[in-house]
Amino acid sequence: MGRRETTLRFFNRNDDFMKGEVEANIEKYRKGDFRFRITDKDGKPLDGAVVEIEQLTHEFKFGANIFMLDELETEEKNAAYKKAFAGVFNLATIPFYWDALEPERGKPRFDKNSPKIYRRPATDLCVDFCVKNGIEPKCHCLNYDNFAPDWVRAMGLDDEKAAIEERMRTLAERYSFAIPSWEVTNETLDPDDKSHANKTPFYNEDDFVEWSFLTADKYFKQNRLIINDYGMFGASFRGNRSPYFMQIERLLRTVKHLDGIGMQFHGFYKPEDEEKQAYYMYNPRRLYTILDRYASLDKSLQITEMTIPAFSASETDVDIQAELIEKIYTLFFSHPSMEAIIYWNLVDGYAAWAPQGDMTKGENVYYGGLMNFDLTPKKSYAVLRRLIKENWHTSTSAATRNGTATMRGFYGKYSVKVSYGGKTVSFTIDASKRKENFFAFTL
Repeated sequence: MGRRETTLRFFNRNDDFMKGEVEANIEKYRKGDFRFRITDKDGKPLDGAVVEIEQLTHEFKFGANIFMLDELETEEKNAAYKKAFAGVFNLATIPFYWDALEPERGKPRFDKNSPKIYRRPATDLCVDFCVKNGIEPKCHCLNYDNFAPDWVRAMGLDDEKAAIEERMRTLAERYSFAIPSWEVTNETLDPDDKSHANKTPFYNEDDFVEWSFLTADKYFKQNRLIINDYGMFGASFRGNRSPYFMQIERLLRTVKHLDGIGMQFHGFYKPEDEEKQAYYMYNPRRLYTILDRYASLDKSLQITEMTIPAFSASETDVDIQAELIEKIYTLFFSHPSMEAIIYWNLVDGYAAWAPQGDMTKGENVYYGGLMNFDLTPKKSYAVLRRLIKENWHTSTSAATRNGTATMRGFYGKYSVKVSYGGKTVSFTIDASKRKENFFAFTL
């Protein structure tokens, strides 16, 4: 078998599942009925008024990290990056890595004119871009021990916890109204015991996760708090005995303010391991079983970080990456508990642990971006844009009978035009799975 047949074999074997239950769930959970009531100024129902709706954006969040905002080598590339990002995504993961945000204590890099650090654009710059383009910003991450600054690592336990709390208070004061969602902890299930020697004193305390969430709740009461980790889709999955599941289950005994369960989905494996990895990563019924298990914790799910490898720039490999992305996005989008899918790196050649453009180093070796290093779109970008902007997009109309018109569409923000008697009036509505979508307009 060639790579395509090997990698896609479980999707091919479960084509009935993808076309049956998965597509049915998209219709059931991602769409709803919208009812419009059109009357004149005296309250009389208007028959024959034409209601046209055009979807502007999704309630479901499609995102990527925005770590390369104004970080590219030329203004042309920077402009292309911004256009491509805003052209598909309605959510951006912003880097709040502590070591880069506050390398010197008391001197945070909030301001857009702060000194540059690669893959760590200033947080104000990112938030401003999101606001300008109607994109929801998201924090990654409040207490991520791997990226604690050196001045924190030199502290004792009590001083470290006080510094973490001060960081949370400062970030809440500056951004809690602008950023709805905050990842509180990230990657606390590292299986490598040797790595614990490089952790801060607090990391190895039993209450690291619980304390982090309880402290975050003091400052982010109106925000959505999310836990994030990796490995839940791999060989360690054991139902309710899976490490991440048990961690969250224990957390919920102490913490009430947990809104989302973050699940990383990085295809960081060697090409020769792909046949084995396909069982774990590209096996639709197994993936659904895992999602169902975590959904039983009664919290929303997010795919917080996704990388689908192409492994090269060859036409065959690029096509396989695009086909995998289409199937995986479709699967995740269909699950009733899923609320966001966040791709990781938009562009090849700018991934972690590698010099720019060196495709032999770090995470660049996976060719996991949606665009090439020269900012031309790969087939995977075109596929994702088609799914979000065409396949999962509603544009329709209906005429009122007895003053009422009903239509069905994907949840999200819509522009609405109501035409009657030679006149047209425009409105904007938000259609949500969390409410009854009844809209009354007076002409």
